[in-house]
Amino acid sequence: MAMGSGPNWTAQQNKAFENALAIYDKNTPGRWHILAKAVGSKTAEEVKRHYDRLVEDVNRIETGQVPFPNYRKPGPAGRGFRFVDDE
Repeated sequence: MAMGSGPNWTAQQNKAFENALAIYDKNTPGRWHILAKAVGSKTAEEVKRHYDRLVEDVNRIETGQVPFPNYRKPGPAGRGFRFVDDE
């Protein structure tokens, strides 16, 4: 497979995908080709599959199949949020 193709998406590709998705809605003619071009090095089919997986993930979250993580406030060193299992 060519570099950047296949199931693995970089953070940059995901960000480009999200930005393009916000611009080109489901009524945009040739949407998947436009999104693929915006992402670069992905085919229209790969972009469509990526979108379908995103929709599945959102549906699982909305139906409670995926629990929201518990967060704590940043520690005294200000190192950001930490996931916790029990509280």
